[in-house]
Amino acid sequence: HQGHAPELAHQVFRWMMDTINYHPAGSMPKRIICFSPHPDDDVISMGGTLIRCVEDGHEVHIAYMTSGNIAVFDHDARRVAELVTEYNRLFSIDQQKSLEVQEQVQTGLANKIPGQPDHETMLKIKALIRWSEARAGALHVGCKSENLHFLDLPFYRTGTIAKRPMGTEDTDIIREILDRVMPSQIYVAGDLADPHGTHRVCAEAILRVLGQMKHEGKPIPEVLLYRGAWQEYALHEIEIAVPLSPSDIELKRQAIFMHESQKDEALFPGSDPREFWQRAEDRNKGTAEKYNQVGLPEFYALEAFTRWKGNQI
Repeated sequence: HQGHAPELAHQVFRWMMDTINYHPAGSMPKRIICFSPHPDDDVISMGGTLIRCVEDGHEVHIAYMTSGNIAVFDHDARRVAELVTEYNRLFSIDQQKSLEVQEQVQTGLANKIPGQPDHETMLKIKALIRWSEARAGALHVGCKSENLHFLDLPFYRTGTIAKRPMGTEDTDIIREILDRVMPSQIYVAGDLADPHGTHRVCAEAILRVLGQMKHEGKPIPEVLLYRGAWQEYALHEIEIAVPLSPSDIELKRQAIFMHESQKDEALFPGSDPREFWQRAEDRNKGTAEKYNQVGLPEFYALEAFTRWKGNQI
C-alpha cells in the first residue's frame, strides 16, 4: 500500500521528474559506446543523445554491428557501380577493373530471380553504401571518424533475410571492442519489434558477453537500453529521458537524412508507412507530450532509455 491518492500522486510526480536528465552520461568525461544493430539505428533512435554526449565532452564511440547490406535497393548499387567506373575513367584510375565490376553488377541484376540472394560483388557494394551513410550520419552529430567501428558480425553475412545463429565468432568481436575501448557506459538497442529480429539477436549477444565479463570479475559498464525506430517505452518503463531542443531535432533529422538509401521508401519499412525520420520525431515529440499530460515540464521532445538490470530483455 503506497498511501492515499495525493501522496501517491506526489511520489509518481517526483519519480518521473527524476527521470529527466540533460546529461545522460554524467558531467565528468568518460568513454561510451553506442551499439547500433543496423547502420542507421544510432541516429534514428538516439541521435539527440549522441549530440548531447559529444557536447558534454565524452569520448563517443559507435559500433555498427551489421553491414545492413540486404536493405539497399538494386538500383542504388547499380548507380554507385556506374559512378565509380566513371570516376576512375575521369581520373585515369584502373578503369579495367571498375568496368569488370560494373559488368558483374549488370549481369547479376539481369539474371536475378526474385528472392535470390545477391551476387557477392553486389553485397559488397551495398555494404559500402551503408558504410558511407553511417559515417556521414555519425560525423554530422559530432562523432570522430576514428571512433566509428564497423564490426560486420558474421551471423548477418548470409545475403538473405534468414540469418545464422549468433556464435562465438560474433561474441568474440563484441568482447574485443569492449576490452579495447573499456567504456563506462554503453547503449544497446532494446527495440525488439524490428521486422527481422536483428535488434534482439544483437542485444542478447552483447548481454551474453557482459555476463561472461562479470563472471570473470571484470568491471561492467552501465547499460542503457534505447528504442525509437520501431517502438517506444511506456511512461512507467522510462528511467532516463533526455530533453531535446528544436535545434537538436533538426540536427538529428539531418543526420538521419545522411542515410539516403533508407529515405523516401526503405526496402524493409515494416507496417509503418512513415519514413524513419518521421517515426523518430513523432516518438520523441510524443514522449514529451505524455510527460506534459501528466503535469511534468513541457519539453519539445524527449529520447527515452531504461537501465539493464542484469536480467534478460
